[in-house]
Amino acid sequence: MNVLFIHPNFPAQFLYLSMYFAQELGHNVLYLTNNTNNNSINKVQLGIYKRDEWPFKDGEPQPKIKLFDEAVMDGVAVARALIELRDTHKYKPDVIVAHTGWGSTLFTKDVFPDVPLVGYFEWYYKAKGSDVAFWKDETTSPGEAMRIRMLNSHHLVNLVHTDVRFTPTMWQRNQFPEEFRDTIEVVHEGVDVEFCSPDHNAKMVVPKKELDLSNVDQIITYVSRGFEPYRGFPEFMDAIRIVLKERPNVHVVIIGQDQVCYGAKHRTGKGYKVVEEEKGGYDKERVHFLGHAARDVYQQVLRASTVHVYLTRPFVLSWSMLEAMSFECALVASATPPVEEVVTDNVNGLLVSFREPKHIASRIMELLDNKELRMRLGKAARELMVQKYNRRDLTKKQADLIYKALNLPLSKIKE
Repeated sequence: MNVLFIHPNFPAQFLYLSMYFAQELGHNVLYLTNNTNNNSINKVQLGIYKRDEWPFKDGEPQPKIKLFDEAVMDGVAVARALIELRDTHKYKPDVIVAHTGWGSTLFTKDVFPDVPLVGYFEWYYKAKGSDVAFWKDETTSPGEAMRIRMLNSHHLVNLVHTDVRFTPTMWQRNQFPEEFRDTIEVVHEGVDVEFCSPDHNAKMVVPKKELDLSNVDQIITYVSRGFEPYRGFPEFMDAIRIVLKERPNVHVVIIGQDQVCYGAKHRTGKGYKVVEEEKGGYDKERVHFLGHAARDVYQQVLRASTVHVYLTRPFVLSWSMLEAMSFECALVASATPPVEEVVTDNVNGLLVSFREPKHIASRIMELLDNKELRMRLGKAARELMVQKYNRRDLTKKQADLIYKALNLPLSKIKE
């Protein structure tokens, strides 16, 4: 069977699923992407689609439709690649599995109208009640509300023509229009609980980053792809200012890059890390920024964590939080809907007010002072990941969605 995955980045959310179909089921797997990120997967063949250059040489389109323009460009590039695969290489997939968020799937049905399309739906934008304006004192201007409405243009097209739809969490599913919600399955991609496993004797020694904190007993960790308000980076920095003053022997280890992945850049144009460093007010000798970290470094850091902090606006839930739970980290996390779907206060983590650094700091120190509490919460967090978020179990559930699209029972899939 020919299984075609499409995602502008590789391997992204389809890492485990593409491995499963290629390596365990032995199917012919092609992954069409715009950026391999220098990654490869055994038995998964890579194809590259190339987007045209931005056509607006003398300016940009009307801001309210810029994202739709970009989505159409991505969709056209994918369609062009599919036509070449069909006409030149005589390739036809039996099923297409694709992330719908960038527009990659807009025209797949125009090239392969009879091929089932399984769509991964990650996010639907709202002007209120979500990431943009969730709290009561937040407002959205009419102009911004109109722009946000148009951000969903390609999502609506995809909702109409996909055969099977899924998303990783109930929170994300509930962002979509009510008339579509019951058609969207909730299946997370899961956590590699074997790799993300605890080591109670681990020390914070990371030779690749020239970091040796083996003599430090208490270490606060924080992980985010970008340092930005969406992931509570300013609030985290304000919280550790308090903790570092109260706890002179505590160190902080931060993984991530000074970039904005979601939301707006700082009004000065500077990175948020630079802004916080210029603000000062903390002992920089005890705050260690490691930048981007390879998986082995990431594992070393989280295994040696005393308290791990994860903050997010009401947005998509990061893999890093679930993986920290699988590492058996004692977790302090924001009391926001995507987090509360997984974390129960005082059961498998401590929940905090996202916008109150003093509260964040107090709960961090509560865990620093109570080893028994740390162990209890960490153990419960790990148990939840093993029982409900094990990628081996969830990959099979995602595979069931593909069987559903093919109208095949599981017993027939290898035939």
